[in-house]
Amino acid sequence: MKKTIAMRLLDKQKVKYETVEYKYGEDIPPEDRQFSNEAFDLSTLFKTLVTKGDKTGITVAVIPLSAKLSLKKLSKVSGNKKMTLLPLKDLQANTGYVRGGCSPLGMKKEYTTVFDQSALLLDTMTVNAGQRGLLISCKPSELVAAVPKAKSADILMENE
Repeated sequence: MKKTIAMRLLDKQKVKYETVEYKYGEDIPPEDRQFSNEAFDLSTLFKTLVTKGDKTGITVAVIPLSAKLSLKKLSKVSGNKKMTLLPLKDLQANTGYVRGGCSPLGMKKEYTTVFDQSALLLDTMTVNAGQRGLLISCKPSELVAAVPKAKSADILMENE
């Protein structure tokens, strides 16, 4: 398997991680995907969302797969009054990644990246490795430390 930029960054910082492969398809929901590691725990999977604020520009949010991002909370944490999700057409130009392959590691520029605080309660968290069909799992504290301009905060919508 060819190493992605995200994997090379973790290697450089001597962060231990495991890879998990899966068959990617826009029409295959994550809970229906077949993972190479049969013991893979879907509750450790976090998605990377890219947002744009009215004052600070791009901010990256890393939240549990099943959760919803609170743009209001993220605005407050990032110093913005208003935020929106970055339009999909602008994703690759700003991050270097395509939808379904966006990793919080190795973006074109160093953006403020906010990990939901729930990640730090886990033994292991899993994020995209920078390409569709490939994930990386490691200790949350080590992943957060490996991402420049990273912090953690409560950025999830409350249950309704």
